Amino acid sequence: MIRLLTFIILNYFSICAYAQETYQITYEKYSNNKKVAEANPIRVLADEEKTVIGTVNSFQLNKKYPNEITYYNKEDINTLYSIIQLDEEKSLKTLDSTSFKKIEIKKLNETKRILGLRCKKAQLTINSNTIDLWYVDNLKIKAAPTPVGLDLGFILEYSQNNNFTIRASKIERIKNTDPISNYTKEIEQNTIDPLTYKDLVWKSKFITIPLLENQQINYENEVFSSDSIYRFAHGTIAVRKIKLPFIKKGAQIFLDIKQISNGDAYDRTGSVFLIPMNHKISFFDGLSKGINTLPIYENGNGKKYQGYTLTKDYEPTIELMRFFTPFGIQHFDHIQLKDKTWHQFTPYRQDISEFHSLLSDQEVYIGFYIGNYDKGGHVIDANLTIHDSERQLLKNNKILALFNTTNVMEMAAQEYSTLFNQDRGLSVEFELKEDWKNAKLRFTTTGHGGWGNGDEFVPKVNTIFVDDKNVFSLAPWRQDCGSYRLYNPASGNFDNGLSSSDYSRSNWCPATITNPYIIHLGDLKVGKHTIQVKIPQGEREGESFSFWAVSGILLGE
Repeated sequence: MIRLLTFIILNYFSICAYAQETYQITYEKYSNNKKVAEANPIRVLADEEKTVIGTVNSFQLNKKYPNEITYYNKEDINTLYSIIQLDEEKSLKTLDSTSFKKIEIKKLNETKRILGLRCKKAQLTINSNTIDLWYVDNLKIKAAPTPVGLDLGFILEYSQNNNFTIRASKIERIKNTDPISNYTKEIEQNTIDPLTYKDLVWKSKFITIPLLENQQINYENEVFSSDSIYRFAHGTIAVRKIKLPFIKKGAQIFLDIKQISNGDAYDRTGSVFLIPMNHKISFFDGLSKGINTLPIYENGNGKKYQGYTLTKDYEPTIELMRFFTPFGIQHFDHIQLKDKTWHQFTPYRQDISEFHSLLSDQEVYIGFYIGNYDKGGHVIDANLTIHDSERQLLKNNKILALFNTTNVMEMAAQEYSTLFNQDRGLSVEFELKEDWKNAKLRFTTTGHGGWGNGDEFVPKVNTIFVDDKNVFSLAPWRQDCGSYRLYNPASGNFDNGLSSSDYSRSNWCPATITNPYIIHLGDLKVGKHTIQVKIPQGEREGESFSFWAVSGILLGE
């Protein structure tokens, strides 16, 4: 009897000790059967009652933030908690009670071994992706690299479309370790709704720098500036002075704008530009002291073009984005058409990572322009977002603005860029103080002249010569303008069944960004060089005339 009682007691404590054991599983990722190098692989802790899905970082004493985990408790069946620690003080939690119920999983008869364990196969479809899961269901734990299929048991492999795989690489037993011991405070906090949680988690992955908020760009006689935002050209230009933080090399930088009409019904040219301040004269002088303080470019047609080109003492504006407003978005959505629901704002988003060296840890003047003569004008929001990345393609660290003929000071008497009516076109001499490797020209071009024969509606070949060598020849043209009809409630409708916003144009459409061309020039040696742009600009017809807005920025290493 004593022996039997001793056996029962020892066996009881053995079972209790076993119940306290935690499995620690580390997973590796593979892309097309090649292992993906990871600094912070997926790691899961699980016992018979609880599971925590995170990364190696999640279970270290000195965590890096943000840090997100998924917590599963067998007692709350079919329930998952997602928890993110944004920093040492702030964390968020949401509850998802539908993850298991939304997905239909088909169990198959196939088996294979992973880390010596005989695994069964299950298959499901998510958003047109085929997911194969390999699992064991006899270890009394639920563990997986993602919440998908967690209810099957212990998932050792997750494969998506046979080209992306997450596979268990190590399984360890850790005694007397509670999987949630480091997360008690976070798990006990109140939950927020899943949509808000996902939004806040997404925004925690990058840095957002506000530039403008609810900023009116309009035309009026009196305009007012603040300490950080200056208004010029009767209010059609807003310039933000801002100190930007240090940006890691290789990071991707995006410029975002949202625009609505505040009374102006027409499609207008918009431009976001950086003002170089490292020369004797800057474009800011022209804004604050008058257009005639800027150097003049002449091509022999009798006109004087202010502030367009690089000189010894002046560098023109560096265009970050060129965009075009639609016809009266939001303000004119009372104009109803059958089966058309108008969009409420125009989004513009562009990668401007090539300007890293001008933005990182710099105090900058960023200008925003929309050409209009309306007192209500337009309203815009603008910000920068900064994202860690290893995918930056333009790795230049040298930048030089050569020309910009977008007359953003139109409402302060800056001349329209009609200079291509002469064979010389636009010609600029520039001097390099050292060799530039892998030089590229960032060239943005749009044609204007809004009548039937105007260059806005007639394709014209743009030709560029560098040191008398033809490096680019193309007729820039957009044929997709009809795709943006729902942004254009005030666009006129014609007898042929087309709207004005449907018509193809010279490299722009109402409601779009104009992407720059990246023209590879090769290595450029120290010394003087020339660049020339030629466009067969159309003839003037009465009071109507054509013009071309072109900007050219030299990039190099």
